[in-house]
Amino acid sequence: MSVVTALDRPTGAIHALPSPYLLFLGDTVEMGFAKTALGLRDWAPDRCLGEWSLPSARVTTGLPRLSPAEAAAKGARAMVIGVANPGGIIPDSWMPELLAAIDAGLDIVAGMHARLSSITPLAEAAASQGRQLIDLRVPPADLAVASGLKRSGRRLLTVGTDCALGKKYTALAIARGLAARGVDATFRASGQTGIMLAGQGIAIDAVIADFAAGAVELLSPAAAPDHLDVVEGQGSLFHPSYAPVSLALLHGSQPDLFVVCHQPGRETILGHPGFRLPTIEAVIEQTVMLGRLTNPAIRCAGISLNTGDMTAEAAGRVIEETAAQLGLPAADPIRGGDAFERLLDACQA
Repeated sequence: MSVVTALDRPTGAIHALPSPYLLFLGDTVEMGFAKTALGLRDWAPDRCLGEWSLPSARVTTGLPRLSPAEAAAKGARAMVIGVANPGGIIPDSWMPELLAAIDAGLDIVAGMHARLSSITPLAEAAASQGRQLIDLRVPPADLAVASGLKRSGRRLLTVGTDCALGKKYTALAIARGLAARGVDATFRASGQTGIMLAGQGIAIDAVIADFAAGAVELLSPAAAPDHLDVVEGQGSLFHPSYAPVSLALLHGSQPDLFVVCHQPGRETILGHPGFRLPTIEAVIEQTVMLGRLTNPAIRCAGISLNTGDMTAEAAGRVIEETAAQLGLPAADPIRGGDAFERLLDACQA
């Protein structure tokens, strides 16, 4: 068995992942918890052959349904756990499917808090079959606490009214859009899906709290004055579970600019129905107030709206209304168009 962690250099580079993938959705019933599988489908479709799940699952990527053996026969090299359940655990109910993947000749890739290599049946099966167990949510060793000192280069952070509503997609789209304009821009991954896509990064929510902001400083190091790091945000400053991760990213990245991500129509925090979603205005105010600790010049560049469940007409209307209400460019980066170009203008300014 070969056990691989996400980091083989201090910069956070990861081993090249064996592809193409079979995406495993477990027994997930909420689309918000399948963001790893959806992100790979949308941003790396050439690496994804199909999906597999337990009968109780209620989500799908729309890819062909293939068993591990069928996927291996079609050329798959790894099964990627494409969901992130609360706590990042690997339930006993998943074990037969994970073992079947190993028996079919597939490696297993996971970004869960639980380590594949620490689960005895998986470790023994992988050793006997010569397969890899690849854990991505492993922080670098010997991290330093944050210095808070200003670094050269420029940074943009995506923040949100909630988790799982488009911070990664927004950061990827902005980095790609600016690069197409000739801007020296780099996407910096702070979560497991982003790491799978970018080939490097640090899963900030796996870092001990005292070192989290320092890990973000390492993630986005000093750079040329005209270089822009687009840092993938996590969680929300208003999330009762994940706000500490959001705050570490804010203080460690020292962003010059931030983009607020929001899903129109969402009313409560994902997984916490007793908590109302904050307004975009509240997120801007809170981000500026807390962000000034490490960058007094922090400002909001614009708004990213996740309108994937809306008609084009309704999406256009809410984008225009949001921009007018806040006096900031608003767009859905996935829909693109003139609205997104205006958002890119603001990110480039």
